[in-house]
Amino acid sequence: MRSHYFFTSVTRCSDLGIVPFKTMKLDRAAWGSGDFVVGRATGERNRLWECETKSGRMADMVRGDLLVGALGKRAATLEGVGDWRAAGEDRELEALTSAGLLGKATSISPMLPDLMRFEYLGHATRDGKKLGMADFVQPALPRKLDIPVILLIGTSMSAGKTSSGQVIIRALSYLGLNVVGAKLTGAARYRDILTFRDAGATAVFDFVDAGLASTVCPEPVFRDALELMLSKIAACEADVLVAEAGASPLEPYNGGTVIEYLRHLARFTVLCASDPYAVLGVQTAYGDRLKADLVSGPAANTTAAIDLVKQLSGHKALSLLDRSSYPELVSLLTEALAL
Repeated sequence: MRSHYFFTSVTRCSDLGIVPFKTMKLDRAAWGSGDFVVGRATGERNRLWECETKSGRMADMVRGDLLVGALGKRAATLEGVGDWRAAGEDRELEALTSAGLLGKATSISPMLPDLMRFEYLGHATRDGKKLGMADFVQPALPRKLDIPVILLIGTSMSAGKTSSGQVIIRALSYLGLNVVGAKLTGAARYRDILTFRDAGATAVFDFVDAGLASTVCPEPVFRDALELMLSKIAACEADVLVAEAGASPLEPYNGGTVIEYLRHLARFTVLCASDPYAVLGVQTAYGDRLKADLVSGPAANTTAAIDLVKQLSGHKALSLLDRSSYPELVSLLTEALAL
C-alpha cells in the first residue's frame, strides 16, 4: 500500500511525489542541511498544524500524517530559532516554517503555540543514497545581471517587504515593463514569491531554486546559490528586477551579501521597517553602505509615524498599502528608472 505524503514547498523543485523513493533511517553523522526527510506528525494540534504544499496552497494536518521536508536552520527575530543540528537522540524534529523547513527549536516566541512536532522516520533515498535539495537544482550558464533593480530590505521579518514588493511589481507592470520578482534570502516559504507572480511578475525565483531551504548558511555556500539565482534571472532578459532580501541585512541570513552584489544595480531601495526607531537603528548600523530612497511598512502606517521617520532619519516615508500613495510611488519609480 502506497503511503500518502504531504510534500512541502521545499520539495517543489524535486521529483518527489512523481518518482518513487524509499525511507531509510540514517545515523546522525550522515545528516546534512537540505536533506529530504520524512516525519510523522505527533503531539497535540493547534493553529500551526498546517503545511505549505508544493503548489503553495496551505493544507491542514492531523496527528499521524506523513510529511516530507528538508533539514535546515532558522533565526527569526519575531518567531523562532532552530537548527537540525540541535535534534537529540530521540531524533524528534519540528516544523520551523510551514514550508517544510525541519529542525529542532532552540528559542520560540512566547506568543506562539508549540511547533508541530515530527517523529523522524528516515531520509528519502534512492539506490541507498540520500536525496537532498541540491540533487534537483537546475544548472544555468553563468550570466551577468545588468538590469535595473528595485531592492527591498527590512529591519526585521514581518516588516512589510513582500507587501511592498507586490505593490511595486503591479505598478511597474502597469507601466508596461517586463518584471522579474525574487526573494533572495530568508527561510523557505513559497507564497511570498507567488504573491510577486500574482502581482504581474513574468518570472519569480528564490533560494529554493538554488537548493537552499534557508539562507542561514555559510557565506560561501550562499554566494554560490546567489550567483546561480542571478544567472537565472539574467536569462529572463527582463526590464527590471524587484528583489527582496528577507529578514534584515544585519541578521544571519546573508542579506548583507545581497546588498553587496546588487548595490551597483539598485536604482531604488525601499527600507521596510517595523517602526520609525528601527529605521534609525539600521541606518546607524549600516551607515553609508545602505542608502534608502523610501521607507515603508508599519513605520509608515500613519502620518505621525511618517513624520517621526523624517525627524529621526531624514528619510521620506510612504504607506504603499494606502491607495492614495500610489500616484506618488509611480512618480518615484518613473524617475528612478528614467522611464
